Amino acid sequence: MDKQQIQYLHTWGLYNIHSMTGKNRDNKSGKYTTSYPDSDFLDAIEDLEGMASTADIADIVGCTHRTAYTRLQKIKNKGQVTSRKFGNSLVWVVSDQ
Repeated sequence: MDKQQIQYLHTWGLYNIHSMTGKNRDNKSGKYTTSYPDSDFLDAIEDLEGMASTADIADIVGCTHRTAYTRLQKIKNKGQVTSRKFGNSLVWVVSDQ
């Protein structure tokens, strides 16, 4: 599936989203699955000026808040992002590597 260009109007301005992975059908079960590469989450943070909440990242990637949180935790465990709590929100930053 080719990556699609979409426009996303965010509170702080207009952002060009580089990729948004769609649904794919599993050949064996026939069920639809949605997969998001790590780069979708990392690109979303970069598009939001290097710092973004879980909700903002989920909106940009096109996934649920829960999916975004789970994936960001896995990416954090790889050392690619860090997080910090601000009020009731987690804010994510791409790690310097």
